[in-house]
Amino acid sequence: MSTLNPTPTFKILYFASCATFTRLPFESLPAPLSLRDLFPTLEKRYPGMTKRVLESCAVTVNLEYVDLEDEEVTGKGTDGEGMVIKEGDEVALIPPVSSG
Repeated sequence: MSTLNPTPTFKILYFASCATFTRLPFESLPAPLSLRDLFPTLEKRYPGMTKRVLESCAVTVNLEYVDLEDEEVTGKGTDGEGMVIKEGDEVALIPPVSSG
């Protein structure tokens, strides 16, 4: 009897303009994924998303804001890959909000 091995995934939540651009409130993506590869992965899935939406978004992983410029988070300038989004994690993309 064979057992199905589902692909490990993480959940990504899209808010405001991100949801409008993707036409989805959320989706599951394969895990693990290096945080520095998140935006390029989304750009491949949704061409034009980086310039139109992602460049101004805040990012949370498991409800914690992450600084995408932090070398420890991205692994830029280091030998490591930085922060890795793991199976079961929840990532949110939060565009800037204005109030009037």
